[in-house]
Amino acid sequence: MVDRKANAKTSLDVLVAGAGYVGLAAAVSLKQARPSLAIAIVDAAPAGVWQKDGRASAVAAAACRMLDQLGVWAEIAPEAQAITEMIVTDSRTADPVRPVFLTFDGEVAPGEPFAHMVANRDLNGALRGSAEKLGIDIIEGVAVSAFDLSGAGVTVHLADGATLKARLLIAADGVNSKLRDMAGIKTVKWEYGQSGIVCTVAHERPHNGSAEEHFLPAGPFATLPLKPGKDGGPGEEGNRSSIVWVERTEDAQKLVDGDDLVFEHELELRFGLKLGEIRVADKPRAWPLGLTLARAFVAPRIALVGDAAHGIHPIAGQGLNLGFKDVAALAEVVVEADRLGQDIGALDVLERYQQWRRFDTVRMGVTTDVLNRLFSNDIGPLRAVRDIGLGLVERMPRLKDFFIRQASGLSSDTPRLLKGEAI
Repeated sequence: MVDRKANAKTSLDVLVAGAGYVGLAAAVSLKQARPSLAIAIVDAAPAGVWQKDGRASAVAAAACRMLDQLGVWAEIAPEAQAITEMIVTDSRTADPVRPVFLTFDGEVAPGEPFAHMVANRDLNGALRGSAEKLGIDIIEGVAVSAFDLSGAGVTVHLADGATLKARLLIAADGVNSKLRDMAGIKTVKWEYGQSGIVCTVAHERPHNGSAEEHFLPAGPFATLPLKPGKDGGPGEEGNRSSIVWVERTEDAQKLVDGDDLVFEHELELRFGLKLGEIRVADKPRAWPLGLTLARAFVAPRIALVGDAAHGIHPIAGQGLNLGFKDVAALAEVVVEADRLGQDIGALDVLERYQQWRRFDTVRMGVTTDVLNRLFSNDIGPLRAVRDIGLGLVERMPRLKDFFIRQASGLSSDTPRLLKGEAI
């Protein structure tokens, strides 16, 4: 952690609010492409709290290319688990057999999986190490309390009384972004009445890189493969998977707060016995789910990235990857503007970023909303329609390839970093 008083005297080009993986990636992307830019990160979370994050995230192929271009994937890769197959079922919890309606092979190119499962602390740690090597100051344990526009810059006031000045302020402070509110940016927002239960499950047999998503009446239940752990599972082989289990909020909270045996019984009903004996390897936690879309991604001197711009349902596993798309697009816009001698915080520059990202984000938000409403129910006619639809997709290889490329983040308007290219 840097000396805030010393840092407060520094005039910055870019200040990033939020030291999650999106905020860190934004700072690293800009600094690597333009070493002359003075960049700092300020984060409200206490120092070291990121090391306690036991969750894992699905990192799409395009995001992996970006991390490789940023020089951190080599550090992450040994602990990352490739997803080699995706299986989709639609059933009820009590059904003795869950028919497979849709399967996806896990490669977008020979030897390149469409996604990897990465521990959040590994991802954060690698990006944090890169930021420190590049000379990016990370100010931890203090929040932004206010900011003022002042001609060609923005003056940022921290909760401890320090003041920073920058040409551009990047808000990467999460779905409940305080900076978004301070900028007067409104949101479209609603709750689903669902919560996502997240935990790690140890199991007897290996998963072989296979991920599964079971559409159940209360919400999707996803099993995502993890790298074998060192503590051993029921079979002492360290086989592990990450669980994202969506339930109605009141039921999810009862499960998390209740008896461990009840939780494991309900988990086993959904997980099944295909991987042998299972046990919960860490403390389950539940997060309420909703849709949040910022009505604008930019304002004078400020740009929203990641969950500050959009919070979507995890049904498609695209939350983190949307954030990395934001970072790649914003970095490309800002770097090109700086090379041309333009003001990197000017609204006309930032609007190029908004035009690039806003439609894609709204489309993904609407898509996940529709999928959740379509699949998180037990209405007979809807079940028939969606199962026919899944079956048709299964029989159309070109359509499956299209969906895989979309899930991997390799669309036609992909920013250069997500192609693995330097800005």
